[in-house]
Order: sequence, then structure tokens, then C-alpha cells
Amino acid sequence: MENLKSIIPNSLTSLNLACGCIATLSMLNHHYLLAIVLISVATIADFLDGFVARLLKVQSDLGKELDSLADMVSFGVVPGTILYVALSKALGIESFDEILKSQNFLPFSGYIITVFSALRLAKFNIDTRQSNSFIGLPTPANTLFFITIPLIWLFGKDNETANDLITSLPVLIGITIVFSYLLIAEIPLIALKFKTWVFKENVAKYILILGSIISISILGYLAIPVILILYILVSIIENIKKV
Repeated sequence: MENLKSIIPNSLTSLNLACGCIATLSMLNHHYLLAIVLISVATIADFLDGFVARLLKVQSDLGKELDSLADMVSFGVVPGTILYVALSKALGIESFDEILKSQNFLPFSGYIITVFSALRLAKFNIDTRQSNSFIGLPTPANTLFFITIPLIWLFGKDNETANDLITSLPVLIGITIVFSYLLIAEIPLIALKFKTWVFKENVAKYILILGSIISISILGYLAIPVILILYILVSIIENIKKV
């Protein structure tokens, strides 16, 4: 019976993986909305597989390993592909063949984020300190940051500032380096689970929630990177206070 129950969370993890594969192809073929929808589904499936496994009490090493492999595609290959496409657009390169002919291999540097995502997932699997919180930026959160780029392509064509940022080579290379570091950085990030609703014990979490609501109401989808940066800053301040 337990083996039958384990099919449910493992199926959700497999859905995560399948969505990541198709999202990668969608990005490469400029079907950005489909890629965004698929990554959203992958993120939901990634959350639910662990929740369902705990609920059914069928956590297993197989499920853990499968989850990491799925995350490597959905939250490792996909952000690298987004950066690859963004760097290609910034350089005016329209195809893989054009990269080879011009010998301008800069777009491939986007996959640095994929390499560091693999390091992040490998570290997470062997780090017993991350059972209730995170040390370093989780790969799904990292991917949500980069999802902002195709969102701007789709819905922010009139936003000159946003378009200038995502077509700037220094900005694209800079965020690749910064977020690659954040994935493996020894920075404790606050857990978003509430053990109690007492304000005094959850000040940082309430600040994050309030800041997120304000950011979304003002910026819409452009609030995604702002919320992520706020999350990192609040976590750093919270940890400094504990020292």
C-alpha cells in the first residue's frame, strides 16, 4: 500500500520534470507565455510533491533524488536558457547557427547559472542544516527572478527602463554572476513557515509579507525581483540581529 501511495508524490515530481523539459524547448523557440505557464506548474508541483509525501508518510530516498533531478531541469536548465536567449537578443543574435558563425559565444555564459544550480542542489542534498530553513538561495526562487525577463518581453514592451535593463550586457552578466553566487552562498534565509502567529516572534516574516503586498500593488509582475531582493535583505538583517 505504501508503494502505491508513493506514486502520487513521485508523479507530481515527474510532472515538474516534464514541465521543465517542455519549458526549455518553449523558451528556445520563443514561446515565452507557454514557458512561463509551464514553470508555474512545475513550481506548484515541486511544492506539492513534498507536502503530499509528508501527508501520506511516504518520504523516501528515491523521492528525494527524483526531486533534485527534476529541479535541476526546471530550476537549473530553464533559468540558464532564459539567460541564453536574453544574451542572444541583447547581441542581436537570432539563432544557434549565427552564434557559431560569428564565434560570439557570450550567450552560452547564461548557463553558468545552470552549473551553480547543480552545485546548490548537490549541497542541499548533503547539508543537514537545511531541514527547516535554507542556506543560500533556493533554485525555484532563483528561477522566479529570471522569469521576470520573458514577462517583460511579453507585457513590458512600453516600459523603457525594464527593457533597457534586460538588453544591457553588463546587467545580464552581472545578475548571472551575483545569483550564481547567491545559490551557493553561506547565507541563512528565513523559513517562511509559521510555528506561531505572534507578531514579536515573526517580525521579519510580517515585514516580508507586507513589503510583498505593497510591491505587487505598485509594480505588478515586476515586483517579483523586488520581493526576492527584499527576502534576501530581511534574512541578512535578521541573522545579523541574532549574532
